[in-house]
Amino acid sequence: MSPIPSSPPSTVYLVDASPYIFRAWFSLPSSMVSPAGEPVAAVYGFTAFLLKLLEAERPTHLAVAFDESLNTSFRNEIYPAYKAQRELPPPELEAQLKACQDMAAALGATTCVDDRYEADDLIGTLVAGLTAVGHRAVVVSSDKDLAQLVSPEVQLYDFAREVRYGPREVVEKFGVRPEQIPDFLGLAGDAVDNIPGVAGVGAKSAVALLAHFRDLDELFTRLDEVPSLPIRGAKSLAGKLAAGRQEALLSRRLATIARDAPVAADLGELALAAIDHRRADELCDRLGFGSLRQRIRSFTPKATVVGGSSLP
Repeated sequence: MSPIPSSPPSTVYLVDASPYIFRAWFSLPSSMVSPAGEPVAAVYGFTAFLLKLLEAERPTHLAVAFDESLNTSFRNEIYPAYKAQRELPPPELEAQLKACQDMAAALGATTCVDDRYEADDLIGTLVAGLTAVGHRAVVVSSDKDLAQLVSPEVQLYDFAREVRYGPREVVEKFGVRPEQIPDFLGLAGDAVDNIPGVAGVGAKSAVALLAHFRDLDELFTRLDEVPSLPIRGAKSLAGKLAAGRQEALLSRRLATIARDAPVAADLGELALAAIDHRRADELCDRLGFGSLRQRIRSFTPKATVVGGSSLP
């Protein structure tokens, strides 16, 4: 990871692209096609979202993280069944992913993608590097897994629902602290990602256990205390935990966002660049985005980024 140059504290927006690409794919009509007859609904919706974010938030620093593969990562080397139940994305959607990356870059964003690490890991690595030297981050996503990155310096922003999560809101929403999210998923599992968790342990039990124990390590060190806890079915719960210890630790590992992905948390590189209008025009012409082309041309950034700092 490259060191961040000395500079005043900045707020960097880090966008998890996949939820917004999928949202567009499922919500917009499949009849939306380019002049060449290619499906473009996902690109259109994603571009409209990104423009709306730029218009509403006026960020001076912005990176958009993409998933190279929508259902595999280094986690499959650890647990082959990870996300294995998911159907492959349809070719019509997969063919639009590169255009989404091109649009984000044309709008001035830094784009991040890797063939082994998921978008969550790219964002987690950037968050770790930025906050280590005093910067702040706003993670734009509807993915609950990213709540583990929340801290006093990091906010999770569900843009579509206009909901922002700080540490207090994460506890209110999930019942555990941000840093306990991997432990929670280690116990309760996650059917969406095919993370097994501990058989017979649900979300309510996981929350109750993590209210008493700091994390899984403390829980399994003090497992003999579980039968006496004021938790429904505590006596049988202790047996389930003892039998599922390895599954819990594996699940936590799968649910933990990496902080060592090959992406540089360099404030200068993350500065929002000027819109590349020629590139944006070419994309809009090819994709048939007349109205979006006008929106892009009329957009004027609120701030100009110079040397990693923002000037009003």
